[in-house]
Amino acid sequence: MADGAATHCPYCALQCAMTLTAPAADTDPLDEAPVEVAGRDFPTNRGGLCRKGWTSASLLEHPGRVTEPLLKGADGVHRPVGWDEALDRIVTAVNAARGRYGPDGVGVFGGGGLTNEKAYQLGKFARLALGTSRIDYNGRFCMSSAAAAGMRAFGLDRGLPFPLADLDAASTILLLGSNVAETMPPFVQHLQGARDAGGLIVVDPRRSATAAFTADGGGLHLQPLPGTDLALLLGLAHVVIHEGLADAGYIADRTTGYEAVARSVASYWPERVQSLTGVPAGLIRDTARRLAEGRARGGSYVLTGRGVEQHVDGTDTATAAINLALLLGLPGSARSGYGTLTGQGNGQGGREHGQKADQLPGYRKITDPAARAHMAEVWGVPETAIPGPGVPAVELLTSLGQPDGVRCLFVHGANVAVSAPDANAVIAGLRSLDFLVVCDFFVSETAAEADLILPVTQWAEEEGTLTNLEGRVLRRRRAIAPPPGVRSELWIMTRLAELLEAPSTFSEDPEIVFEELRLASAGGLADYSGIDYALLDRGEEAYWPYPAGSTGTPRLFLDSFAHPDGRAVFTPVAPRRRTLAAVPEAAGTPMTLITGRLLEHYQSGAQTRRVAALAAARPEARLQLHPAAAAAQGIAEGDVVAVTNGRGEVLCRAELSAGIRPETVFLPFHFPGLESANRLTEAATDPVSGMPEFKTSKVWVRPAAAGARAEVLQMEGAP
Repeated sequence: MADGAATHCPYCALQCAMTLTAPAADTDPLDEAPVEVAGRDFPTNRGGLCRKGWTSASLLEHPGRVTEPLLKGADGVHRPVGWDEALDRIVTAVNAARGRYGPDGVGVFGGGGLTNEKAYQLGKFARLALGTSRIDYNGRFCMSSAAAAGMRAFGLDRGLPFPLADLDAASTILLLGSNVAETMPPFVQHLQGARDAGGLIVVDPRRSATAAFTADGGGLHLQPLPGTDLALLLGLAHVVIHEGLADAGYIADRTTGYEAVARSVASYWPERVQSLTGVPAGLIRDTARRLAEGRARGGSYVLTGRGVEQHVDGTDTATAAINLALLLGLPGSARSGYGTLTGQGNGQGGREHGQKADQLPGYRKITDPAARAHMAEVWGVPETAIPGPGVPAVELLTSLGQPDGVRCLFVHGANVAVSAPDANAVIAGLRSLDFLVVCDFFVSETAAEADLILPVTQWAEEEGTLTNLEGRVLRRRRAIAPPPGVRSELWIMTRLAELLEAPSTFSEDPEIVFEELRLASAGGLADYSGIDYALLDRGEEAYWPYPAGSTGTPRLFLDSFAHPDGRAVFTPVAPRRRTLAAVPEAAGTPMTLITGRLLEHYQSGAQTRRVAALAAARPEARLQLHPAAAAAQGIAEGDVVAVTNGRGEVLCRAELSAGIRPETVFLPFHFPGLESANRLTEAATDPVSGMPEFKTSKVWVRPAAAGARAEVLQMEGAP
């Protein structure tokens, strides 16, 4: 590693480029990580990294690292065992579950941070070695609504159908439900052109760090009531149509379904939408006009994030954003477009190659006879050996331990005890399993519940590929050797497949797995067949679809969309009555809880809470609420508060901010136990995508009782 390993950050889908090098010989090894991190010039991050990226290597030699299999004894204590015993225990548990409950008595929960190779082989392992249809992954909590909307409108789902750098020249960018200044800070530089032009428009119930960029003439901040983004988008579409701002030629030449959408938005005039959303009618009109004007100048873009998608109507909301973009003629044009911001590091690639309940590699539908025949040929098995569709993540987790549900579960790259909705119920489900296997490098909250923890490699210890938010396939390169006793998940799957006498072949070599992935994806929507390690190692750009013999597709839809007729599809949508479960009423006024991320932490916090610098900066969850709402409850800055509903209770300190709507509170979802935001969220899901409702939970906030305050003080380590 004399010249350093050129790789990418292990966290979000921006996948910032970095170089890892050995520290100088005279450096005190007690004070440094095993490698030094430097930002590397790359179109997405241009040499920049966020705090998480700069500190990422500190976890490679963390004292809490799991370095040997840990088996839970009858006393509930995990103790080291050898790999042979660990694998034998798994085989025994799998065979027992399959024998008693059938193949679907075994389940797999994957992760959007796994490499393409691990995600691909995990899907194959579940279906062929375990014989189960019960596989899904945590991307269901992230991209599923946007993906479903993209497939509905375009016939293809790729987060950004254009290179991120295209945003640089935009005059107007409408950003809905994403706080990129905290979730992926190097992204912000791509918003600067729109901000300089006064055209950055941010939709968020909070005055977030990203919304603050609209100040001083930078643009507009629209602050709707939580859960009303769909109505807001319909209001914007109404203005575009009724003020003659729509691109009539584009609509006629490149789309279908316009008339139905025009009728569906007729009743959403700005004043009515103001009454539904709280956004002034003048701002609604101004936003629509700026989008139309920007299209004629540097270009206009509509971008969505989880804030508008993590709802029971998330697919329809994302569809409304696409409808707005289609009305303006943005998708598939040279200087404008629509996109959605992928969250997890391999959230894009992780959903393309077999982790989803209803998909086979290459973004093929598991119910498509041609797709099944193709995969049967690649895998060398009869088509009947491939199970049918499984169930989405929330349904899978709800089934844990149930008589007709999953009884033996594998978890890879996820921490569902913190990240899943209605977390208390999920933890109860984990505890009711006959056997739980968790692959991780730390004892996460989910791993703590496991019967067996398997230690696996971290990002800097492995080779592979990932696909970033642009659909660009990237190389992950090994910089250091893993600790003795740690194994790659590819190795684990290969050994278990042998012991379970699985059909087909499995490999621990990531390049061999990728070569099979190329064959598996060939001819599919997400075609990687023209990409290989040699091409990536030469530094060539690789945007999928990249069929063999092509040069890839940096910009999708320039000539046609992916539907058979080549046209994009308008789909009329409308707000509907939300069927969220009733929760017991409490004294006082209910508030709406929204959840999200902090600058210093990532996902469930299983990694970032172990980084000293990040934990010191944000050691605890704090409930953000408006000073007026706090005063009504007798709450002051820093007070311990109880946030409750019928699903659970969270205890944390209050953080007062005039930047949030008075009827709304915000809680980050990175923290476990008493601070776990997902104790309060509901497992209700979008009927199309399976996305849970993370953003509009009804809660009651009050000063915590003396006993609860003592619990928080103890949790914080106070005397």
